[in-house]
Amino acid sequence: MPIPEPQFDDLYRELLLDHMRHPRNRGALENPTHRLDGVNPVCGDEVHIEVAVGDSEVRDIAFSGLGCSISQSSASMLTENVKGKKLQDIARLRDHFQAMLVDGADPAPDLGDLEAFQGVARFPVRVKCAMLPWKVLDEVIEGAAPAPQGDRQ
Repeated sequence: MPIPEPQFDDLYRELLLDHMRHPRNRGALENPTHRLDGVNPVCGDEVHIEVAVGDSEVRDIAFSGLGCSISQSSASMLTENVKGKKLQDIARLRDHFQAMLVDGADPAPDLGDLEAFQGVARFPVRVKCAMLPWKVLDEVIEGAAPAPQGDRQ
């Protein structure tokens, strides 16, 4: 017997809250190749992402920032889902994530736990919160300039 829809919503809500309370890959990298920042001026969310890219692959990734549970859990789940993947595969994942949130598309199989954000699509103002880390990572996917040398502020 299938589980009624509200229980799925509860499971997904718990997954997002777990990533907010216990973020994965939060912090800084010792030697990033890219440092990227994003801000949502409407709500004040901030996401800072550091990435170590080699051979068109994300070898390591970390994030920091402040914001709502959606932006911060999205950043945490992003880092888990892109580490060790080729940039072209990450671009496809980003496109599937965006299609689900913005276009209302059914979740693609490769989204895995990112499907938990499907309910966010019902709240257009919150879609920007979920997409913020992905928009920041776009610069790496599309070939951003390397991180400046020197001390990190």
